[in-house]
Amino acid sequence: MIKSFSHVVVDGSNLATEGRTEPSLKQLNDAVLAFMKEFPGTKVTVVVDATFGHRIDRRERVEFDEAINNNELVAPPAGAVGRGDGFVLTIADKVKASVLSNDSYQEFHDQYKWLFDEGRLIGGKPVPNVGWVFIRRLPVRKLVGRESAATLRRAKSTRSPMRPMPVPKSPPPKASVSKLNTQKVIAQKVVAQKVITQKVVAQKSQPPKLNELTPFLNFVEKNPIGTKVKGAVHSYASHGVYVKIGEVSGYLSMRLMANPIPRSAREHVKLGAVLSLVVVGYTPSRRSVELAVFGMESLATQKAPVKTHTQRSAQTKTHTSRGQQAKKAKRRSRHRKPVAKKSVPSKKR
Repeated sequence: MIKSFSHVVVDGSNLATEGRTEPSLKQLNDAVLAFMKEFPGTKVTVVVDATFGHRIDRRERVEFDEAINNNELVAPPAGAVGRGDGFVLTIADKVKASVLSNDSYQEFHDQYKWLFDEGRLIGGKPVPNVGWVFIRRLPVRKLVGRESAATLRRAKSTRSPMRPMPVPKSPPPKASVSKLNTQKVIAQKVVAQKVITQKVVAQKSQPPKLNELTPFLNFVEKNPIGTKVKGAVHSYASHGVYVKIGEVSGYLSMRLMANPIPRSAREHVKLGAVLSLVVVGYTPSRRSVELAVFGMESLATQKAPVKTHTQRSAQTKTHTSRGQQAKKAKRRSRHRKPVAKKSVPSKKR
């Protein structure tokens, strides 16, 4: 059994919300009456928060106002630091009273050391089918780096009133940095895309290779221009056929197949036909071997006559002079004056 107390300050807001989300004036009355019945002769002072009357049920507000007017309940003055908790501990410290509450008052441990003295803190809880049970307790010490929900709630109430945020005059540094990073990433992507495009264009601009490098070089070394070879036709091209000579493929154009030039390579030679050929040249860019039918190799060296620069310029001048003369003749005909007819004198009769 708990020893009697001379004076007890009740944290009314704490007991009224025990096991509840909103305070109840009826629950607070039951707790106080049960405590006074269990500890008769004890002076009791009940303290509630300044907002207590606004949070209880509307049906209890008339009774609450009467209790305030009769000094049965005490509320802290407006703007009190620590809300009701600070007011409760101030009263208990002044009269050396005990405190009836389930709160540990962690934010006040440094200020009120007597909270850890035996008998200065009492807890109470309603038990179903039993009623209110009261027991001595010690406050829970605050862990370093951790704040309780009640501590954060009370600290929030002491903050200065909210003010409108000033209009920023310049973008935040993080925004500018992120913008620069975004622009940098975009620039890198553009450069990478350009490099890929250049590679693709370079690959497309390069003509396809007809032979592998090593077999082609070996063939060139062993077969100079004019060498007679035999090859089998293995595919058609737009203006000739491709011929297989061992490991190397060569190209035989239609103008070097026969004289006169055949209309179509398909009509002139069949796939698989073996032809007697002569090497007439090489195309290193395509690794191609240029071939001609035996007896037609002389046509490979013939080229279409090319007009000299002097002949081209002379023709150009001739055409130009003729055109200029025609234009001058047209202008003369336009500006030519009509010839007046000579009058013939009439003969006298």
